[in-house]
Amino acid sequence: MDRLKGKVAMVVGAGSIGPGWGNGKATAVTFAREGAQVFCVDRNGAAAEETAKIITGEGGKAVAFTADVARHAEIEGMVAACLKAYGRIDVLDNNVGIAEIGSVVDLDEENWDRVFTVNLKSAYLAMKHVVPVMVKQGGGSIINISSIASIRHVGISYVSYNASKAAMNQLTRSTAIEFAKNHVRVNAILPGLMKTPMVEHSAGLANSYAKGDVEAMWRARDAQVPMGHMGEAWDVANAALFLASDESRYVTGIELVVDGGITCKAGA
Repeated sequence: MDRLKGKVAMVVGAGSIGPGWGNGKATAVTFAREGAQVFCVDRNGAAAEETAKIITGEGGKAVAFTADVARHAEIEGMVAACLKAYGRIDVLDNNVGIAEIGSVVDLDEENWDRVFTVNLKSAYLAMKHVVPVMVKQGGGSIINISSIASIRHVGISYVSYNASKAAMNQLTRSTAIEFAKNHVRVNAILPGLMKTPMVEHSAGLANSYAKGDVEAMWRARDAQVPMGHMGEAWDVANAALFLASDESRYVTGIELVVDGGITCKAGA
């Protein structure tokens, strides 16, 4: 449908931790299918390349770039490389996140800091360098991938993840207000329980749900959702497509919940 025709989209976290479709990978491919030129960023260079090759194999345009987005210098290099390749950045999708299991009592300080660096500092640094580009070119759309864990307890003890994503929500709101006059829109997507490689490869989640049994974890997570099943990466990608497109030109500062109704329930 060419909903993003003529736009350049930077997807941070565009690779997948394992076989299948993670949120970032699905989003990058969806953006390309809708006409965007996609700059695929991931700490795992091979994963970024895989996503870019899927796009080019379908006739789209994509460039892969390797960067650890928790490092300031690498963020600067990422933005410079995208501008060199495409000359502009119309869409920034911040899709990086890790989860460490543990309460405030259980979690050690090092892992607390690591979660905040990866989940929150990366989005701050990316926006720090992309917002001025968008202001200069007359506008753009930034999409921060948060979580329903930022607004409610979902039955798993990962306090650092919850807190970092809650902070991301406020970072999104504040930035949206400050740069609305410049036509830079900033929104957050709050996915619910998703069936993605990241969840599958999280030993902590599998242990918390089902003593390490991944299939049992899938069943338990399905049962939590009013719709009866978890979401997929494509559900997040389609939400991101709306926020990236001009269809959402009057939408900024929102938290778009994509969760099959789980946050409407009284309990976790």
